[in-house]
Amino acid sequence: MEIKGIMTVEKDTRYEGFFLVRQSEQRAASNGSRYLDMTLGDRSGGINAKLWDGSVPPPPIGVIVKARGLMQEYNGRMQFRVEKLRQAEPQDQVDISLLTLSAPEDPQVMMARVTAVVNAMENTDIRGVCLEMLKMAGEHLYYFPAAQRLHHAERSGLLHHITGMLSLCDALLPLYPFLNADLLRAGIILHDLAKITEMKSDVYGVVSDYSQDGLLVGHLVRGVALLSQAAQNANVTGEAVLLLEHMIISHHSEPEYGSPRKPMFLEAELLHWIDLIDARINEMNGIQARTPPGAFSEKIWSLDRRVYHPSIDCNPKD
Repeated sequence: MEIKGIMTVEKDTRYEGFFLVRQSEQRAASNGSRYLDMTLGDRSGGINAKLWDGSVPPPPIGVIVKARGLMQEYNGRMQFRVEKLRQAEPQDQVDISLLTLSAPEDPQVMMARVTAVVNAMENTDIRGVCLEMLKMAGEHLYYFPAAQRLHHAERSGLLHHITGMLSLCDALLPLYPFLNADLLRAGIILHDLAKITEMKSDVYGVVSDYSQDGLLVGHLVRGVALLSQAAQNANVTGEAVLLLEHMIISHHSEPEYGSPRKPMFLEAELLHWIDLIDARINEMNGIQARTPPGAFSEKIWSLDRRVYHPSIDCNPKD
């Protein structure tokens, strides 16, 4: 069945359609009344939705619902005011693939690029560890997102993030020819692979929650443990393993973001900034896409600021 994208619906327009529940919880308003605060999405994106009825239980994350309501603008951001809500039924015959965000490139193509980069590495130790880590990640890498709701929160988002960072790396390496290209590219490919153990994702890239391992250990520490196992499997020892472990554990740079060590060599430092640039651009681009031109978004907690969507034409015609 054909499903119109929620992000294409204009303000003050009534709309009815099927959505995938990405976030859902019951909250209390300032007057004490209860309401549902949800993020409902399809392949065009996700939108904040409110149902001002405290008697309706929040639908589980990852289920398909049918919603009817009015598209409104609140604080410069589009919001869907839901009037009627129900879970989808078998007879609706909804194709869930039409309701999920996906990376703009086919995962097979992205994976082929990553594999080609690894196979071209001159350092046999680094190449061996990377190949083993990719083998350990397995089929999960084809659909896993890079985050639950921030940057690259989409099907195949982890591969999208990795290949985006590799493109940045390709642009920067000619400017800094003294860098170890194999080491930097390996750090990019390996730095977030343990997110596969950190989150619970279905094959559509929808994360229902963080795993027990993710909450108790996290992808930085788990990444080092997995890399140690990969090096053992590949029969690799020595400084290359230690450097890659440091790059994984330091790529967030600051203790408050989970890194017990700051980057201590050039490739580790650049990995941190390439990671930050690619993640930040992806997140802000998504925020701008759902904010009307000439308006500010709501305050984004992960950025600690509001985001402005310029109304100027970025591609003016002659």
